[in-house]
Amino acid sequence: MSVGALVQRFIELCLGQYEAELRGELAKENRLIKDMFAVADELKTRPGDQRTAFLPLYDHPNPQVRLMAAKETLAVAPKEARQLLEVIRATEESPQGPDAGMCLWALDQGIFEPT
Repeated sequence: MSVGALVQRFIELCLGQYEAELRGELAKENRLIKDMFAVADELKTRPGDQRTAFLPLYDHPNPQVRLMAAKETLAVAPKEARQLLEVIRATEESPQGPDAGMCLWALDQGIFEPT
């Protein structure tokens, strides 16, 4: 798949996760998250670490897409990703706001180191 196709797939998976979470479909949500990580891992292995292709998703209208894009770009754009996580923490309701807050806490505690 091309980088653009992978980014589009990532968006679709994020939107699916968003809907599954709203409906309480935990098994489906977990499967979609696993697939999201696989897309991000594929982009990471591409020359130059193509996870930078997620940066335009910072402006996506869906909060789950923005959250996941920020988390997946922490290694390639740490300052920008952190700023977006801080905005999400401050402005989004559950689950995105608390999720962003936990990610920031884990970063600050040294529990999570983006690679």
